[in-house]
Amino acid sequence: MEEKYSFKSGQHRLVIENRENTEITGVVHVDSFDNQEVVIETELGLLAIRGENLHIKHLNLEQGEVAIEGYVLEMAYAEIKGGKARGKTLLERLFR
Repeated sequence: MEEKYSFKSGQHRLVIENRENTEITGVVHVDSFDNQEVVIETELGLLAIRGENLHIKHLNLEQGEVAIEGYVLEMAYAEIKGGKARGKTLLERLFR
């Protein structure tokens, strides 16, 4: 059985080039970041990016854009239902 997802919010785009340059649109908020993990709230849910030597190269929340440099090892999405994901730990948000 095929599941179809419908989203009411705006556009979201994720581009990864050679696992080292990541561009994301549809960004609402950057929850946290360090050189091993960046957690971003997007139009379509929470996105955790894990890797090595990560840093935010470009951030424009007015246009909903972020560019991240560093070696990407893992990415995971978690859906935000009614904004309830805020205030929870990262594990609670990603692994319900």
